[in-house]
Amino acid sequence: MSYRYRAYGITCFSDTFVPGFFPHTTPQSLGPDIFLELNREPPDWVYAARKLPAHLLYRKPLPVDLSDSVYTISVLGSEEFFEFAYSDGTHFVIEGSCERLWGTCPAPHSVDYLATYLRGPVMGFILRRLGVTALHASAVSLFGQAVALCGASQSGKSTTAAALALRGTPVLCDDVTPVHVVGDGFYVEPGYTHIGLWPDAVRNLLGTAEALPRWTPSWEKCFLALDGQKAHFANQAQSLGAIYLLDRRTSEINAPRIESVGRREGLLHLVQHTYMNWLLNRRQRAEEFDLLSRLVSRVPLRRVVLQVDPAQIPALFELISTDAESLLADHCQETAAATS
Repeated sequence: MSYRYRAYGITCFSDTFVPGFFPHTTPQSLGPDIFLELNREPPDWVYAARKLPAHLLYRKPLPVDLSDSVYTISVLGSEEFFEFAYSDGTHFVIEGSCERLWGTCPAPHSVDYLATYLRGPVMGFILRRLGVTALHASAVSLFGQAVALCGASQSGKSTTAAALALRGTPVLCDDVTPVHVVGDGFYVEPGYTHIGLWPDAVRNLLGTAEALPRWTPSWEKCFLALDGQKAHFANQAQSLGAIYLLDRRTSEINAPRIESVGRREGLLHLVQHTYMNWLLNRRQRAEEFDLLSRLVSRVPLRRVVLQVDPAQIPALFELISTDAESLLADHCQETAAATS
């Protein structure tokens, strides 16, 4: 049996069901295609790839809290292939053209476990190889437009998106938000149908850390399913209407709050928080800087100062929703005036 999915604007064909990927039912494929071969013996092309000379491209450092796996990315040959090798024994081999991918993980883990890596760093890498800039951000759908929540790791992107989702806001992406340029506009393609949350975030949102299932039995990270029950998935690409930059957490009495951001400051923030930007060479960095410069000139930006007190999460929902409604209405009027 074969499966067809759409993730981040990429059509994925798989010989295995991939948890979290959204089924793609359009007869004709749009954009790039990739064929996934998961949790099986390496096919012949992988054996051939592994015979090529290899050198290390990147090594992810061990996180301070030991909450994530270390991985390396190696170049096989002259970028004909790339290999992800995780410290737990999980491996992916990706064709340089991104037309094929093979992945496996050690027993007793299943494709559920393998998919946790595929949906994040591996797909983020593929987006880079395809020349797509992705923000290190989660994205929700507010008033018919995509709203990105951008920031560093553990800045609250997923928690804020989940807080909005639990109050009826559809979610487009978690952690990786691809920005596709169409004419003079910028669009966000949906990612996958889950939001990843650590147990303390689940407790803050739902009262108990056991309120949501774990990604896998061996990993404490949980997920909020965007399956139409507790929360919803926005499965169509949407125009990027606003970007909220998640700032520091504070106990100040006037937090959470939203502040205006100048274009230069916003640009510097986005330059630092694009996904896997360490992969870029000098030319690619210049091209991405140009894209982000055009982005901040067309898409409104705001800074969100978060409150350390989790009891203020409902206030954050109201704050962003109210601000976005006004911001997106003004942006639509300005866009219409500019094109008339």
